[in-house]
Amino acid sequence: MKQYDINGLKIVIKKGDITQERVDAIVNAANEYLKHGGGLAGIIVRKGGNIIQEESNKLAPIKTGDAVTTTAGALPCRYVIHAVGPIWKGGNYGEPKLLRKAIRSSIREALKHSMNTIAIPAISTGIFGYPMDKASKEILTEIKNYAIKRQQKDTLKEIRVVLYDDYAFNTFLKTAETIFK
Repeated sequence: MKQYDINGLKIVIKKGDITQERVDAIVNAANEYLKHGGGLAGIIVRKGGNIIQEESNKLAPIKTGDAVTTTAGALPCRYVIHAVGPIWKGGNYGEPKLLRKAIRSSIREALKHSMNTIAIPAISTGIFGYPMDKASKEILTEIKNYAIKRQQKDTLKEIRVVLYDDYAFNTFLKTAETIFK
């Protein structure tokens, strides 16, 4: 685990199971239709309960780069922020811009619901195929951009980037060394 503090925002990079995080909200790497069948989305619904899917059905579809919030069912957090990252198509179809927008949209949802803590996964790096090194750069840069512009009155005090395996964790740690220096 590695921790940074930028303008009063605590940024934590850790390895773990995001569905076990005790935060106000976890961010789900969702698809546009908010159908949570596979990957992290499927795990969230299996562990949190079908209420998450039922609420998502009322909010779908949403555009790539956008995010919406549902309750969290039986998960140890209060909310799930469903963010749609881009499908990797080689990098020339606006993927970096869309991934950063998904992070901004997630933060906006957290602020809209007066959240203090959120946990974000490596959005788009699973079945959407976004390369881990490139995703880590976009995700961490966008978190830093928020931290720099953050208002002291903002409710958000901590963003955890929770990564599921050693490769993701080590990639994000290496990227953080350059972005948060």
